[in-house]
Amino acid sequence: MAVLSHLEPASAFHYFEELCSIPHGSGNTRAVSDYCVRFAQVHGLRYVQDEHNNVIIYQPGTPGYEQSPAVMLQGHLDMVCEKEPDCDIDFAADGLRLQVEDGVISARGTTLGGDDGIAVAYALAILAAEDIPHPPLEVVLTVDEEIGLLGAAALDGSLLQSRILLNIDSEEEGHLLISCAGGATATCRLPVERGEVSGQLATLTVEGLRGGHSGTEIIQNRANANVLLGRALYALDRELDYDLLRVDGGTKDNAIPRQSVAQLMVNPEEGETLAEFAAEWSATFAKEFQSTDPGVSLRLGLGEEGTFSAMGESDKCTVVSSLILLPNGIQRMSGDIPGLVQTSLNLGILQTSEDEVSASFSVRSSVSSEKTALLHKLTALMGVLGGRLEVSGEYPAWEYRPDSPLRDLMVQVFQEQYGHPPVVEAIHAGVECGLLSYKLPGLDCVSFGPDMKDVHTTSERMDVASVQRVWKYLLEVLKRLK
Repeated sequence: MAVLSHLEPASAFHYFEELCSIPHGSGNTRAVSDYCVRFAQVHGLRYVQDEHNNVIIYQPGTPGYEQSPAVMLQGHLDMVCEKEPDCDIDFAADGLRLQVEDGVISARGTTLGGDDGIAVAYALAILAAEDIPHPPLEVVLTVDEEIGLLGAAALDGSLLQSRILLNIDSEEEGHLLISCAGGATATCRLPVERGEVSGQLATLTVEGLRGGHSGTEIIQNRANANVLLGRALYALDRELDYDLLRVDGGTKDNAIPRQSVAQLMVNPEEGETLAEFAAEWSATFAKEFQSTDPGVSLRLGLGEEGTFSAMGESDKCTVVSSLILLPNGIQRMSGDIPGLVQTSLNLGILQTSEDEVSASFSVRSSVSSEKTALLHKLTALMGVLGGRLEVSGEYPAWEYRPDSPLRDLMVQVFQEQYGHPPVVEAIHAGVECGLLSYKLPGLDCVSFGPDMKDVHTTSERMDVASVQRVWKYLLEVLKRLK
């Protein structure tokens, strides 16, 4: 028996549960894409499925709305797949195990995929209904949003006529998103040459940081483990001689790294000095970040003696200097929207190979020229330091639109239904509205959605009552778009 069958709106929860039964992690979207195609075929609707698995479903306006401007309903088909260590679900083959408790939907042992399965469920429920008034619809269901907005980037904009977009990919009811940052991944690459050195292995580990999303939580000014490690290595170079074997920290360019490790070769007689240094800098970091990262520490580990391959002295100095010189964090706040980070970058991944050290940044700005300027700065620094910069995954900003009839209408409808105004805001993170606005000049768009908590974690949950209220809100907005 369906777990969500007793919930209203019944159609929306039916399609959400259907989606949850189909594996649809990022990069594994063919099955869920085909499901949407079969839905269109069953309902006699025109559709396009591209080679990337994006799906567009078209539906004419209901009686009285035939000549209204077309409206795009948009969400993404993929989900972030995380599970508890003891969970036996195979995300490539198994569906989710849904549960409802105290008015909240979650999945046992895994992420829920409410981000963004609820958008797809809303859209299919509207397409399947015969009693919901609406303008002509273009339902755009993209793929691989969670790994770089890849589906939206590949989408053929010529397939779309609408210039009104309802993006249902926000996780806080009552918040209308009207602008987001553009971004890119920038990877600095420094070549290194190695030689054999003898001594005692030592590790310096920056750990205990809070981390977080480099877009939404960069404003918290939390510590970056890779940056702190660079500070420590630069200071250590002024106190004792050491050879550098490698530096590694962070796992994702868009996550503030919580841990970073340097592997060194030192004179065995310097152990006590090194221990004092680690204790001193651990205390320094703890004092500096007592509010944002109270658990931060610099931990020393001493290993075996022997002969190992280390970077040459010149390359070591270049690598350590780069960790001091490369910018990180907030670069500029918005002058138009109070409290909004306008431009930032995050040194999310530090990696060492046999012949190279790479530093990968997530670069963001809601002003395209400032993003370009920041990439130019990294390019110039690499030129001076003898490295090179690679830029990938670039996507445009969704710039604030002072005149937005859609925003005005949605604020009005919200006020009428909820009895108070919504929060209208911009975020310092990338959403698909930026790419779609770039492909469709003049696009008027707003992003919204029901309450979801702890998305992208195994504690992810979605509030049933909020889904119900946002459904009612969405239908009224569509009705008013005549």
